[in-house]
Amino acid sequence: MTAEPAAVLAEEQALELLSRGSLELEGRLVDASNTTLRAEITLDGLTRRCVYKPVRGERPLWDFPDGTLAGREISAFLVSQATGWGLVPPTVLRDGPLGTGMCQLWIDEPGDASSLIGFVPAYDIPEGWIAVANARDEDGDAYALAHADDPRLARLAVLDAVINNADRKGGHVLYAPDGRIHGVDHGVSFHVENKLRTVLWGWTGKPLPDEATEMLSRLVAELDGGLGSRLEEHLTLTEVQTARTRARRLLRRGKFPQPPQDWPAVPWPPV
Repeated sequence: MTAEPAAVLAEEQALELLSRGSLELEGRLVDASNTTLRAEITLDGLTRRCVYKPVRGERPLWDFPDGTLAGREISAFLVSQATGWGLVPPTVLRDGPLGTGMCQLWIDEPGDASSLIGFVPAYDIPEGWIAVANARDEDGDAYALAHADDPRLARLAVLDAVINNADRKGGHVLYAPDGRIHGVDHGVSFHVENKLRTVLWGWTGKPLPDEATEMLSRLVAELDGGLGSRLEEHLTLTEVQTARTRARRLLRRGKFPQPPQDWPAVPWPPV
């Protein structure tokens, strides 16, 4: 069966499809460190592709000993959903061909999509981009890791600060045909220690945009209520409490966070 052209699904419709649809595995994404499979999922004549990450295929991580990576992926979606920004594709925890795992809607990227993050010549940083780190290629030529000063990326940087994302690579940012961007691969998030590691440091120390301040005010209230309870199904109580603290601190300071001093600030490879 071939998936139909990927028209945009409403979130509720996508979650219903992911939760109840029939999964047919297509193959494995070999670049992933944990078992990551692409599948077709079908419900009532509607077919889409999805990413399926079975818990049994997760490699144990010494610094994330509790819960599952799948649970952290679900938690990232729940927080994204509460922001109202739609940054993480619809994601559910469900049974599949290889057991319980995370199932996330596949995002088709347009063939002519130009990345908003990458290495650029240090002497020719595109207008409207922000340099994050210096680098050199094999010939010794100077490059800069940089990203666009784009409000969509700024939203993602705020989300990462709240969930303490330890692995925001450029390749973990997807560009949908409808112009939205999505962040994926959040299995190493929500640690109780500051492990924020990202390529989106361009706004370090700058004031948060007004929309982020308004969102954080709502998010703090939701973390104190129903959202916090839902997160406790996937994270430890301490991890949920620490996420609340991070959101409150971010709101109180009103600025983008500073890079950690005792933890590599940029993931490797960055893109």
